[in-house]
Amino acid sequence: MRVTWVTDDHEAPSTVEYGMSPGQYNAVARGENTSYTFFFYSSGKIHHVKIGPLKPGTTYYYRCGGCGPEFSFKTPPSTFPIEFVVVGDLGQTEWTKSTLAHVESKDYDVFLLPGDLSYADFQQPLWDSFGRLVEPTASRRPWMVNEGNHEIEMIPIIYPHGFKAYNARWLMPYEESGSESNLYYSFDAAGGSIHIIMLGSYTEFDSDSAQYKWLKQDLAKIDRKMTPWVIVLLHAPWYNTNTAHQGEGESMRKAMEELLYGARVDIVFAGHVHAYERFTRIYNNKADSCGPVYVTIGDGGNREGLAMSYKNPRSPLSMFREASFGHGRLRVLNHTHVHWSWHRNNETDSVIADEVWLDSLSASSTCMGQQPSSLRDEL
Repeated sequence: MRVTWVTDDHEAPSTVEYGMSPGQYNAVARGENTSYTFFFYSSGKIHHVKIGPLKPGTTYYYRCGGCGPEFSFKTPPSTFPIEFVVVGDLGQTEWTKSTLAHVESKDYDVFLLPGDLSYADFQQPLWDSFGRLVEPTASRRPWMVNEGNHEIEMIPIIYPHGFKAYNARWLMPYEESGSESNLYYSFDAAGGSIHIIMLGSYTEFDSDSAQYKWLKQDLAKIDRKMTPWVIVLLHAPWYNTNTAHQGEGESMRKAMEELLYGARVDIVFAGHVHAYERFTRIYNNKADSCGPVYVTIGDGGNREGLAMSYKNPRSPLSMFREASFGHGRLRVLNHTHVHWSWHRNNETDSVIADEVWLDSLSASSTCMGQQPSSLRDEL
């Protein structure tokens, strides 16, 4: 586990003490730190410390920098079942607080966020306030995130590459997964039975790009007998019947969809559109029983509000769509079955508005026995 925190004290040590009993720390880890400036803003000292090895399904108590409050987190299990919370386009509004309260009302193992975190949009103190807002949640369970358009913060000539705050603050395990960029990476869960790939919608993705080559290599390493579930997260959806952000994921879809289809990816989660929508299994704009299920879940609570307008008549590929704030839960029961549910935010309760059982494509002899012709030619 990597622990990240920010201190105003630039002399504070980058250390984490931890153990399996409150107040009793029998291990200590030292890590790295960074800071950044953005015009007249100077960040605090940003600490990143990797701790472990850790036991699965275990609660650890920890303290950062040798003083201050004690936190605790629970490591994910190494076997099924395992439950993921999925929330996109979170922001920091009263809607956000409602979503996080609903998330916390029921236990889960890992938090997945497909882009658009703080909505700082160049106002760097909003990165700090976002950290304070999510700390009670993000200190208790692993948060695995990738970037959205609101993380770019690019200014030509001055900050030409963008993502300065995001890369400094939200360091993900890209090096551990062989990636050259914090904007795309992968990791395993449930003892290697689930492989999750976080793709970058706002970095190069064409067939000559580093991301494309990395994705191809990452997919090639997967043994579906050992890893029955493969899940992808990205920000700009490839399929979308909302009138908002129409076509913004199309160039990435054309570049990468065949790779995901050939690898029999089970589910693709996206954000960006501030609403919820679930599609059937798709490949190349047609229903395909061997393609991924596509889910848009950009309804975490951002300040821009909901995307209320949908295209009509509704596409037969779209199974359910609604413009409401909420969150999703993916409960992986075993090697063959997952339960997906979308929970609409109500004033007091989190209401299940959409749910579906899905079978792993790795269990389909039909899907695992064939590949697209162009992939066969390439291989």
